[in-house]
Amino acid sequence: MLNKARARGRVRALDQLTREVGGEHRIVEDAPLIVRETHLADGTPIARAMDDLLRAYLASLPPDRQRLLRRYRIVDVARKVVGVGSVGTGCWVVLFQGLDAGDPLFLQIKEAQASVLADHVKTPLRVANQGQRVVIGQRMIQGLPDIFLVWGSVEERRRSDFYVRQLADMKGSIHLAEGDAKTRGALPGYARLCGWALALAHAKSGDAAMISGYCGGGDALPEAVSRYALAYQDQTERDHAALSAAVRAGRIAVASPEEAGLERRHGRRA
Repeated sequence: MLNKARARGRVRALDQLTREVGGEHRIVEDAPLIVRETHLADGTPIARAMDDLLRAYLASLPPDRQRLLRRYRIVDVARKVVGVGSVGTGCWVVLFQGLDAGDPLFLQIKEAQASVLADHVKTPLRVANQGQRVVIGQRMIQGLPDIFLVWGSVEERRRSDFYVRQLADMKGSIHLAEGDAKTRGALPGYARLCGWALALAHAKSGDAAMISGYCGGGDALPEAVSRYALAYQDQTERDHAALSAAVRAGRIAVASPEEAGLERRHGRRA
């Protein structure tokens, strides 16, 4: 898994996400997941919006990162569908090129909105920018965050906070398939790895000694986490059943797997 993560860098992303057109690489449209747009939802031309976004982003970078990024030029921009945790927010992929076609850089610009947990926290956050909140959190829990991770905001018809990070930056995971004994056997080790990373994040962002004392050495915490995980699974299945029922009843419109191309990319489970 680690070897695969090391191979998932910007050069591989160039091969997977682009094709050469007229001597330069262009992001391949893959509707509805990756689409080239000319205007934002509010009518702002993409060229102007990206110019404002990237100027604000560049101003937020430390001088050494500014100097590095100025060696690159923008080649292409496309809108990208984001993961479940960010549904409904804007996300853009920007392809930069440095010295030549073998020196690509992919930056992902993601809209940042207020956390759903904000109303449940008594102590207000001392940040005015939601992108800054996200970046501070990532820097706090990660051992070595992305060197291009930073935040910004733009003022058009409405204020929009955002943060920027590299799109392909050595991310790794395992593929779990139902009925596959090999991947099922790898699940406990993968869970331990995730728990280890989570524990390091908590220790770095909180009081490690207090957290250790709270967890204790008994089974109370593991049992509580297990109950939560099973309850989360049950709730997810109920949510999916409700969504499927709404689709069958015609209350919401969705693209079929064939229309979206999801069956080809992700298998019939999509």
